[in-house]
Formats: sequence, structure tokens, C-alpha cells
Amino acid sequence: MPTSTVVGRRSVLGTKDRVKTAVAAAVGTSVENYDFIAYGTASALYFGAVFFPGNDRFVGTLLSFATLAVGFVMRPLGGAIGGYFADKLGRKPVLVAAMVVMGTATFLIGVLPTYEQAGVLAPILLVAIRMIQGLAFGAEWGGAITMTYEHAPWHRRGMFAAIPQSGNPLGIALASGVFAWSATLDGDWQWRTPFLLSAVLVIVALIVRSRLSESPEFQEAQANGKTEKNPLLATLRDDWRSILRVIALRVVESFAYYSTATYLLNYITDRNPDLRSVALGAITAASILAIAVTFLAGALTDRIGRRPLYITGCTAAILFAFPMYLLTNTAHPALVVAVFIIGIGLIHASLTGTQGSLLTEQFRTATRTSGASLGYQVAAAIGGFAPLLAAALVGAFGWPGAALLYLGAAVIGLVGVLATKETWGRDERERVLALVAEERRP
Repeated sequence: MPTSTVVGRRSVLGTKDRVKTAVAAAVGTSVENYDFIAYGTASALYFGAVFFPGNDRFVGTLLSFATLAVGFVMRPLGGAIGGYFADKLGRKPVLVAAMVVMGTATFLIGVLPTYEQAGVLAPILLVAIRMIQGLAFGAEWGGAITMTYEHAPWHRRGMFAAIPQSGNPLGIALASGVFAWSATLDGDWQWRTPFLLSAVLVIVALIVRSRLSESPEFQEAQANGKTEKNPLLATLRDDWRSILRVIALRVVESFAYYSTATYLLNYITDRNPDLRSVALGAITAASILAIAVTFLAGALTDRIGRRPLYITGCTAAILFAFPMYLLTNTAHPALVVAVFIIGIGLIHASLTGTQGSLLTEQFRTATRTSGASLGYQVAAAIGGFAPLLAAALVGAFGWPGAALLYLGAAVIGLVGVLATKETWGRDERERVLALVAEERRP
């Protein structure tokens, strides 16, 4: 057995619960993303007609995407609240609470009355529940990532932090797959069923997450009196530059997804209704591919550092902005599938796989969840307006308006990563590997 070489009270090889924690975080993250993405898909395909009926289909689409954006506006508040309690009381309680709130809100959407049944009360209730969804989703991400990161072996933190990130495309694949199946049902069951089925997923995730052990780094900081009295204020005061960098790094990833999976889905089906099943199937296939690519991207950062891969992802997004619409406009099914595979399965996945470690490493333990969550969710709030902005720009300028929006977000991401110092450079990798070798020495 290796000797117990530790830094403080923590082994550089991580905890005995490192795999269980990563898998449990991924299960929860997949459910949270299923719930949140289900709303985006329903907004693109159904909610305009169900909750905002009228003679102008374009206005109905804009209103539907506006309610989608409301959830994103609430995410920074959720991130601030969740980060505060995760850094003050522990990571685990926040993860469990966020799951309960998110699951309840999603189920309630499935039983909402439509505009035809309840009039203006229907969209009001929809917006209110969407706000609750945003709070819960904002609180969830930071705790899941920091829990996994802080349980992981030091030399494999990129890979381990990518495991809960892989839950993102898994949840997306589940949501897309369920919507593809529910499209064969009759009437309102087409959009209600995916929300109602989320209850089963939430119960499973709650059972798994309730068995997690608390973060060892948080426990050590708490035992040594190194937690902050007000983590949120501390990170705003001391780490505001890092928060701004996280926002820039996250904007490109958020726009890359929502401009593709939500707006492009609507763009395609509005112009070519016969391609709806093709587009939904393509999103599902791309999301399944993204599960593996996300994990592999995180593992690769452990070998070459975080920045090189993120620079590559941002550059690819810049180059893809106009071709994605040129290919889509052909209405050729194979090219439509290729657009989603490249946009979601490769570009978006490479960015999310790197984010788990890169964004977390911008902050110290005492403010890690607060800082990473706040920056991440502020950028998500901005990205949540991508479908609404894209729809408005296409209405004014045609498809090049949406392409320019995607391009602009990619440029912001590239500038952000170029302004961010490498957190896992050669010297740091060699230092940690030396500690690992010492601990493993018999």
C-alpha cells in the first residue's frame, strides 16, 4: 500500500469516494439539464402556439423565446445563492436542494393549463415556474463541479471535472430523445409528457446525491477556520477579475449551444417542417457524441493544459459561424445532421469538457463555488437571450444576422481565454506528478 503523503489533510490521489462523487454529480447534472433543456425544446416547437397564440407566428416565437430567456435571467441569482451556501455550509446540501426545486418546477410545467384553457393566467404561470427553474439550475452547477473537482486526484482533475459536465449532453440527449418520441403522441401530450417523465429522473438523482460525502477541501477549510463569513462579497471584492474572465469564457459555450440546439432547431422546422424529426434526431445523436467528447476533452487537458484546447474550440466556433447556416439552408438532411454534429457534438463539447477544471481553478477553496457559479451563470443569462436575439436579427437581416451573433460570441470567448493564465501548465503538472509519485511509493 502507498504511504499517505498528503497536502494538509488531503491525499493528492483524491478520496475513496472520488468516482462515486463524479458519477453522482453527473447523474444530477444530467437531470437538471434534461429539465432545463426540455423547456428550450418546447419553446422552439410548441409554446408559441400553446401559450402565446395569435395571427403572427413570428411574434409568438419571440414571446416563447422571451420566456426561455427569463429562466436564464434568474440563473445568476441562483448561482449567487447556491454559491454562498455551498461555500459557507457545504457543497452537498445545495446539490440536494437544487434538485428538489428543479424537479418540482419541471413537473408543474407538464400540468399547466394552456392559453385556450386559462387565458392570460397560463403564460403568467409559465413564466413564474420558469423563474423557479432558473434559480434551481443556477444553484446546481457550481456545487456539482466543485464537489467532483475537490474529491478528484490532483493530476486527473480535468478528467474528473469533465464527468459531471458530460451529464450536460446526457440530459440534452434524453430530452431530445423523449421529445422525438413524444412527437408521435396526440395533442398536448406531445409537449406535456417530457415534463411529466422528469419526476422519475429526479427521484433517481436524489437517491444518488443523498449518499455523497462532503468535499474534503471544504471540510479542511472549515476545520481550519478558513471559510469566509460572506463568500459572495469576498469573491466580488477579491476575485472580480476572475469572474469577468469566467463570463467571457462561458459566453462562447452558452451561445454555441443555444444558438444551435434551440434557435437553429426553430429556424429549420419553421422553414422546412418535414425536417423536424431529422433535426431532433440530429440533436440527440450529437448529444450522445458530446458525452464522450466532453470526457475526452477534460482528460486531454490533464496532459496538455487547459488553455490550448479552449483556444481551439473558440477558433473552431469562429470558423463555423457562417458555414452552419449555409449548410442548413440547403435543407439537405445529411447536411443538417452534420451541422448539429459539428456544433454540439464537437465544438460545444470540447468547450464544456475544458470548463470544469478551467473555470474552477480561477478561485480558491473558500470562494470557489461562489466565484465559478456567479461567472458561469451570468454568462448563461446572456447566452439565454441567444435564441431571442437570433430570431430578431434574422427578422431584420436574414440568416447572416444569426451567424454574426454566433461569431461575436466566439470572438469574446477567444479574447477571454487569451487573457486567462494557464492554470495547469508544465511546471504545475510536474510538481503534482512528483507528489503523486511520492504518495504511491511503497
